[in-house]
Amino acid sequence: QVQLVESGGGLVQPGGSLRLSCAASGFALKDYAIGWFRQAPGKEREGISCISISDGTIHYDDSVKGRFTISGDTAKNTVYLQMNNLKREDTANYYCAAKIRGVCRGGDDYWGQGTQVTVSS
Repeated sequence: QVQLVESGGGLVQPGGSLRLSCAASGFALKDYAIGWFRQAPGKEREGISCISISDGTIHYDDSVKGRFTISGDTAKNTVYLQMNNLKREDTANYYCAAKIRGVCRGGDDYWGQGTQVTVSS
């Protein structure tokens, strides 16, 4: 059964770093694309990054370019989001989603439960 579990969130000061993990089970990571999303209170959910293992495609939203790095480890069936130079506006619930079409332009078919990231001094 397809399952996604996010972890790694927490409280960090502005300028700090966190690494989020999206552990996948029930499918081979290489057959799917994985997107990272976030939603802050009062704001719409936004897609911030995506990786397709099969074709090597990576995308970043302008809001995180140069600060966040997405990567995949097929041996661990896990996708990571390394977040550096965190800003207060990065505070949100972060979610990963699996795209069964295997391309970043595909729909979001499965979702994890989310992990909270809070950036505050």
